[in-house]
Amino acid sequence: MQGWKRTGGVLALWAGLLGCTADQGLAPPTTAGAPAASTPSQPRRCPQHAPLRQAFFGDLHLHSGYSLDAWIFDTRAHPADAYRFARGEPLALAPLDAEGKGTRTAVLERPLDFASVTEHAEYLGPQSVCTTPGSWGYASKNCALLRGEGLEGSLFEMGVRLAAVHDDPGPVDGVAFERRGFAVEVCGEDGAHCRDAARSIWSELQAATEHFDAPCRFTAFHGYEYSAAPAQSKVHRNVIFRNATVPEQPVSSISVPTALGLWQALARECNDAGTGCEALAIPHNSNLSNGRIFTPGYREQELAAQVEQAKLRARMEPLVEIMQIKGDSECRNGMYGVAGGRDELCEFEKLRQWWVDPDDCEEGIGGGALAGLGCQSRLDFVRYALIEGLREADRIGVNPYRLGITASTDAHDANPGDVEERSFDGWAGTSDSTARQRLAGATRNDRFVLFSNPGGLVGVWAEQNTRESLFDAMQRRETFGTSGPWIRPRFFGGWDYPETACDSAELVALADRSGVPMGSDLPPRRHPHAPTFIAAAERDPGTPGLPGGKLQRIQIVKGWVGDDGSFQQAIYDVAGDPDNGADVDPATCRPRGPGADSLCTTWTDPDFEPGRRAFYYARVVENPSCRWNAWQCLEFPEDERPPSCADPEVPRVIQERAWTSPIWYAPGASLAAR
Repeated sequence: MQGWKRTGGVLALWAGLLGCTADQGLAPPTTAGAPAASTPSQPRRCPQHAPLRQAFFGDLHLHSGYSLDAWIFDTRAHPADAYRFARGEPLALAPLDAEGKGTRTAVLERPLDFASVTEHAEYLGPQSVCTTPGSWGYASKNCALLRGEGLEGSLFEMGVRLAAVHDDPGPVDGVAFERRGFAVEVCGEDGAHCRDAARSIWSELQAATEHFDAPCRFTAFHGYEYSAAPAQSKVHRNVIFRNATVPEQPVSSISVPTALGLWQALARECNDAGTGCEALAIPHNSNLSNGRIFTPGYREQELAAQVEQAKLRARMEPLVEIMQIKGDSECRNGMYGVAGGRDELCEFEKLRQWWVDPDDCEEGIGGGALAGLGCQSRLDFVRYALIEGLREADRIGVNPYRLGITASTDAHDANPGDVEERSFDGWAGTSDSTARQRLAGATRNDRFVLFSNPGGLVGVWAEQNTRESLFDAMQRRETFGTSGPWIRPRFFGGWDYPETACDSAELVALADRSGVPMGSDLPPRRHPHAPTFIAAAERDPGTPGLPGGKLQRIQIVKGWVGDDGSFQQAIYDVAGDPDNGADVDPATCRPRGPGADSLCTTWTDPDFEPGRRAFYYARVVENPSCRWNAWQCLEFPEDERPPSCADPEVPRVIQERAWTSPIWYAPGASLAAR
């Protein structure tokens, strides 16, 4: 296809944000049937308040028709529609009918506890101008291109439509733009029309979020996505706010092009402004960053400046998204300088065929990942970023990567939490609206969709379902991510846990009393022996029509820095049975074999070195089950199935999982008891 001849900034934009057709403007969000808006008040105590904390599930990465790429895909749902969907109401999806209404209906199998609609900050203004008849720039050539007018409809079209309002696209395969940058014809000489439009859309987003926040029942967080893509590398972040006090306008990578600038702006305009505003940033898709997202960018500066920047990053960016529709970012086998052997579970949900056998960046960085180009770094993966944080702590005394774990979807259909493999609706509007489209696999773009997945969920251990309680838990990193199932993992570390801890009827109280939960530092070492961890999990109960999978095992993953500077890892099976014989019938996708409803164990590190920093996290693994494509292949008669249904490169069976936030150990504390 001719659209792939050019792989410059336009293609990177399409791949990173994605986009398809139609020219309807954005109507104001409707709030009919919405719960009453919440008002600022003293922290309330919910009837379901649990002092020992309970698990809440949500999605903190989601796009509606207010995101340019989603709009190009024919997504016309508003943020209000997304919140309704999160609460369990049906949602109309593309393709659109003659009246511009969705022709498919989706509904969650079970409502979420919380969500945030995180539109791309960069395009709020130009998109509004170009899709609102009568606006300043509506009649411009660039806006006509964005709306798809005069284009034939192809993969190439998507790049042109995104480039129409991009900062500096240049000509694309002969298509020239009126002006480079945010064109005068779109935004005005000083860009004021786009800034005003963006401010108006941001206000509408806030109104929708406030309408659907219902303390104790459903939490709606204000948020947006900061979508920087230097050198065609994905270094995006979602920004989430504690409450309704937010900056006048989102921080965009167009005006603030670096992550450091984002953290500084959030600190200045929000966290340190004295207004009650509080924000945190969550990086995502590190797997597509060419090593950029977790490579310290300050090592050429004076030590004091390095320390200051590392502290700022640790304060503003306490979490990371480990899993979403564009793949798993936990780990990858065979990376430069990583010792400890092969981890078979690192092969989970990789974007094969989009980025085939990239070179290793080693200690450097690259570019082009959004176009399937460039090198890949160990620092594209969360596990190794955590080890890099230990290395930085040894070097400068500050760990900038004390990252708690989350997952989300990044869906572009305004369908938060739509992660069920058995009923996957796609995530990109018209482009993957049918099972045959999703299974096509004939072109590189099709393969991208085929190797995508429904995404994951973020879990939070909090006392109650309110903004304050959930945000506090996120700041203390008492979070976990799942690949979709509602698995409930718990992870504690300490020095005094008895071997019989799992037999206690008051396990969590015991664990809290003698140690710390996930996301924390181990308390000062009080004994000469190694730390002990409690790892427990309950399987996803599912729903009456869709039962959850059984648990196979719990693993504890340990990371540390070797004497030679190598990245060391060890994976321990601590509960369950990796050889339990469970599998899945490929002809029916029915699971077979034994599994556990719950698992719990105490585990003491057999290789503990008291003089060496380390982190530990738990990975909870289900029995094998069918991937979404295997389920959808079964919808076709055997002789009518798309070729991908028989392609050995396309995984048909997966093992769903959950990851806890780490617990960190640092040496130096004297022994308090012997």
